[in-house]
Amino acid sequence: MSIEYIFFNQALSERFLQFVAERGLAGEMRHDAMDGYVVCLPEGLDDALEDAIEDEYDALMREQMVLAETEEGWGTRQVMGVEITRADGSRGVVRIEGVIGRRLSEHFTPEEIHELVAAIVHSLENPDSGPLCKKP
Repeated sequence: MSIEYIFFNQALSERFLQFVAERGLAGEMRHDAMDGYVVCLPEGLDDALEDAIEDEYDALMREQMVLAETEEGWGTRQVMGVEITRADGSRGVVRIEGVIGRRLSEHFTPEEIHELVAAIVHSLENPDSGPLCKKP
């Protein structure tokens, strides 16, 4: 599995790839169905490197937002996608409205957002109508 970063601007995704390459990481970029670019990085990075990458991604996201706001129709692409794996092993993407996705991104790391969405998917696939406060 890999850590994925989405961009809607090719130049910004290439700058991000250059940033990680300068730190000794080999990232891959692919075109996304939402008319964007996904940069994939390996998991298991040390904390300092992961923090530096997150800081750079956040800076590029702010730049991307400024660029997007100047484009006509930019608001139609405001969505966050979180990859999930269902209980049967199939994969999918949970789409989160842009406003909520931005709020989540301001307060949680991508890994925390993934864990939250995965917990919700697990709960939906394995409903438990019993009381919330019970011993495991």
